[in-house]
Amino acid sequence: MEEKKQNWVDSLLVYKDVRMIRILLLGAISGFPWVLIASSLSLWLKEEGLSRSTIGWAGLIFGVYAFNYLWAPIIDRIQIPFLTKKLGHRRGWIVLMQIIILLSLIVWSVINPTQNLALLITVGLVIAIASATQDITVDALRIEQINVNEGKSMAAGAAMAVVGWWTGYKLGGVIALFTAEYFENIGVADYWQATFLVLGVVIILMNIGLMFVHEPIETDREAKQRETDQMIKGKLGSNNIITNFVAYITGTIGGPIISFFKKNGFNIAIGILGFVFLFKIGEAFLGRMSIVFYKEIGFSKGQIAIYSKTLGWITTVVFTLLGGIFAMRSGTVKTMFVAGGFMAATNLLFAALAWTGKSEWLFAVAVIADDISAAFATVAFVAFISLLVDRTYTATQYALLASIGTAGRTTLASSSGALVDWLNGDWGTFFILTTIMVIPSLICLWIIKDKLKVGAK
Repeated sequence: MEEKKQNWVDSLLVYKDVRMIRILLLGAISGFPWVLIASSLSLWLKEEGLSRSTIGWAGLIFGVYAFNYLWAPIIDRIQIPFLTKKLGHRRGWIVLMQIIILLSLIVWSVINPTQNLALLITVGLVIAIASATQDITVDALRIEQINVNEGKSMAAGAAMAVVGWWTGYKLGGVIALFTAEYFENIGVADYWQATFLVLGVVIILMNIGLMFVHEPIETDREAKQRETDQMIKGKLGSNNIITNFVAYITGTIGGPIISFFKKNGFNIAIGILGFVFLFKIGEAFLGRMSIVFYKEIGFSKGQIAIYSKTLGWITTVVFTLLGGIFAMRSGTVKTMFVAGGFMAATNLLFAALAWTGKSEWLFAVAVIADDISAAFATVAFVAFISLLVDRTYTATQYALLASIGTAGRTTLASSSGALVDWLNGDWGTFFILTTIMVIPSLICLWIIKDKLKVGAK
């Protein structure tokens, strides 16, 4: 039976659900480590006198986030001794990663960057790996907070997860910067090292908060995983220690992929993967070159900061929540079409700015519109792939779909600068092309939309 359509007030009340607070906390837990390995690490190295190139190369540790799907099957399958029994499968993994991050901060607090740069970067890499691993589990636990048939709550949860991530990242950054400045002002010599101990306390507080995030106690995940193992074992044709091991490994790695194609059918599954890969490419091309465009057209760093950064964060949070409400009311798939159309229209605003020349009001409108479309697109995209996953392999399938989306943005968009050069700096044509780039993904979605097995279409 079709659900009665909610009014805006009823949709807004979905955010009052206590599960949304838990998802907000999970988002903050996911966003906070970025403070450590992004702004805090970069500023620490800068103030220790290290070169810009060294700081830039240190950023390579972020590469692990693009590949976390490779070990996601382990997260779905392996249980942590003691922690899993006491806390549950998902929370056990999160707490283990939080402990690793906490120990890493303690190591950072006692080393000198100029004398132990290799160790410092290695510890940063450990934090990045732990954070990327934690993200796999956080996303799985977030999805599992919502029942399979609750499409509207999944859309609201996607919005809260995005807001939570930004909150953890921004609030963590504020704590880090003010703490470091305070310690520096009172004369603490190794003020950054002392700051990392304070940030360690934040980690502990987040773990305490995690204890209030319920993990579903009863789950048939393990039983279904064993069924897949048995199916693979049957195909192998014999039953011994070698075939049992092969079935276990194949089930762990291949089970999520088999499940995805079995659930959707081969053609629809390929259509979904094509859409996920292509959806944000136009936005990524624009985003990669936007700050270069702003400078070339004549805007100052101050103007870029006001419109692109400060207003951008406020706009992102507000319209992420509104995007969640829109997805609840209109359905996730319809929201994807709206977000895609909005992204295309926004890129046309940048083309208009390129053709008319420097205009502060048009710049403000274009940047704010871009943030709104990005907020809508992110909520719709997160909700969409959250609804697609099989709860037997939540962590693996979500990580894989998210990574495919990331791969589309990072691989193809890396040629954005070359495209501008090829166009001889014709920014207007460049933005028209980024508008056209949105269309293939929407064609993929249109072809498969009526056959998708997701809630809240």
